[in-house]
Amino acid sequence: MKKPIRLIALCVMLQLFTLTTFAQDKAKQIEQLLSKYTEYGQFNGSALVAENGKVIFKKAFGSANMEWNIPNEPDTKFRLGSITKQFTAFLIVKLAEEGKIKLDVPITTYLPDYPKANGDKITIHHLLTHTSGIPNYTSDPNFLKEKSRNPSSPENFVKTFSSLPLEFAPGEKFNYSNSGYFLLGYIIEKITGKSYEQYLQEIILTPLKMVNTGFDHSDIILKNRAAGYEKRGKNIINAPYIDMSIPYAAGSLYSTVEDLYLWDQALYTTKLLSEKSMESLFKPYIKAWDDSYGYGWFLSEADNGNKGKLKIVEHGGGINGFNTIISRIPADKNLVVLLNNTGGTVLGEMNDAIRAILYNQPFNQPKKSLALDLLDSFSEKGVNAGTELYKKLKNDPTYGIKENEMNSAGYQLLGNGKKKEAIEIFKINVAAFPKSGNAYDSLGEAYLADGDKKLATENYSKSVELDPSNENGKKVLAELSKK
Repeated sequence: MKKPIRLIALCVMLQLFTLTTFAQDKAKQIEQLLSKYTEYGQFNGSALVAENGKVIFKKAFGSANMEWNIPNEPDTKFRLGSITKQFTAFLIVKLAEEGKIKLDVPITTYLPDYPKANGDKITIHHLLTHTSGIPNYTSDPNFLKEKSRNPSSPENFVKTFSSLPLEFAPGEKFNYSNSGYFLLGYIIEKITGKSYEQYLQEIILTPLKMVNTGFDHSDIILKNRAAGYEKRGKNIINAPYIDMSIPYAAGSLYSTVEDLYLWDQALYTTKLLSEKSMESLFKPYIKAWDDSYGYGWFLSEADNGNKGKLKIVEHGGGINGFNTIISRIPADKNLVVLLNNTGGTVLGEMNDAIRAILYNQPFNQPKKSLALDLLDSFSEKGVNAGTELYKKLKNDPTYGIKENEMNSAGYQLLGNGKKKEAIEIFKINVAAFPKSGNAYDSLGEAYLADGDKKLATENYSKSVELDPSNENGKKVLAELSKK
């Protein structure tokens, strides 16, 4: 027997009502979550969440400009940092689809002036997957002081790292390298005869009507651009200047949460790339830390209770004053975009919680950062006071120890000449995260700065044991062994 049309319509309406109610409930949970992170000084920016391809949450928190008390909005423009890489990778794959570039040939094919000793061994694919072995120029200890502020042409800046020894044989392993993506931008310019910025505009931004996205230039008046800030304990300062010709194709773009939603939606279509080419962006080519890496994207899995695994495609970004993340679950067309303008913060933690809300899973509530209170105490009152405060707060359930924030606090102390205090902060971090090679590396660096070569060697050795990709740690150990 056929159902009356009215009954069918009623069922559809009830279904839509139920879906809308669920979405509203999730949006409310997300707002409460991000409001608490904002209250704890861990989020200051814009957020957008889409479920099944539809935006269910879009809101901004905190200030775009603190001097003028101008609030962040959903159309506030933020520097993206390394989210730029997915756009660069897309442009390269587009050129490959058009037959203008091959991904498996040496980079000297397109850059004949690149030193052949290294260039003949490195392919475009190696650059795309961070497997080239080229040292990462932003890892240079003097990068911020000596290189980041001075404008440079792509051609000249490539010369600052092109002759350096490779850290490993190309293709051997993954080691994140901004240098590789800088080179990809330069190759795009060589092949197209256009600037990276022009080609990006022509191929991606104009077709997708991403009118609030582009290559950032400090000298251009850009409406609704957020100012960048950094945290120093509980204090906030203006972020140090960086000339955007230096991050270039590895990290120079700005955008909004709304434009990144347009980008996300386009990646489900063949409007700009064929299906085969699009799929090539999201293949797990190489193990990357705990995840895999495609072309400009990290690929991972997360538990979804009894329903199995969720395949996640995402990338974060960090650049002076800004911290960003775009996280996609293609199977369900779910999207989380978080753009923050107070430097490094726990966006990964926030993203995990939002994903849990989307899938009706339990999640950890926000906690105050122990690092902020400890930094102030160690900095102003010394080792004993800082240690006592740690003993007092470590079991307080409203506080949490966050590895990156503790690491940042330690380096702020080290930078201010407070070596003993930095050592104590790093020791707390190592105790809290005993499987983190980075935590041991930082403690080793602090001991070395304090002149304790024995403990420096012990901690660098532990770091390299936990993280065999720590090339800097290996170099330091080699130097220490000579002394």
